[in-house]
Amino acid sequence: MTTRDRQPPSRDYQLMVSALAEVNRRRDAELDEAEQAYQDSAARAAGELARAENDALAADRWAGAAAAQVLDVDREAARLWDQLRRAGGLRVRALGEVPEPAPVEALPRVALQRRPSDDLDSPGHGRQSPRVLLARAADRIDERYRPGARRPLPRWLLPLLPLIGAAISALAGLVAAGLVTFGHQALWGGAVIRGLGWLAFVLAPSAGVPVAAVLAHRRLHARLDIGGIGLTLLGGMVAATLLSLSFAGTR
Repeated sequence: MTTRDRQPPSRDYQLMVSALAEVNRRRDAELDEAEQAYQDSAARAAGELARAENDALAADRWAGAAAAQVLDVDREAARLWDQLRRAGGLRVRALGEVPEPAPVEALPRVALQRRPSDDLDSPGHGRQSPRVLLARAADRIDERYRPGARRPLPRWLLPLLPLIGAAISALAGLVAAGLVTFGHQALWGGAVIRGLGWLAFVLAPSAGVPVAAVLAHRRLHARLDIGGIGLTLLGGMVAATLLSLSFAGTR
């Protein structure tokens, strides 16, 4: 007969109750851990689902805004093309219809921006946005075919116009004087050279007008009005008169 057999039944009962309680505690702990793991997984899944839904809504908004801006760019391009076709000139009128955009397969693969306005308004990776290119094309069309739309000359340039006219007229007068002098000394074609020199003398007062017009057009994107032409001619006439008097005095 073993020691276990000699123990009273109450002792066996206490041992079984203790073992059962320990099993219940382990079961409850494992159930709590499983419940906590389930709650954590459910919370993470809910967060991932919410982020996915937000990304989908943002993508839908991005696609809608991008489609609207693409339509705006297409309409602006069509308007500029039609304006260019209506401009004067045979070559311009023979442009035809608006060319089709490049196929998607031919475009470089670039990362999408967070917002469509970032991609269309600001250049990235060496690329220029469509709006910048269209604005530049519109400016060139206005400068080439609508010169009357240019802004007038700035006021600070007006005192410089007589100086420009005088300088260009003096240069043309010196060239004319050289031609006349050389024509008197030339053995062959002297009359022709002298005639070119006197023609240069005649054109010298107005030689600064085209130079001033080009400077205003290229540098300031402005137009040379009647007042600017008059000031330039005034400076040229004064310089040409002084050159003529000095040239006549030397002779």
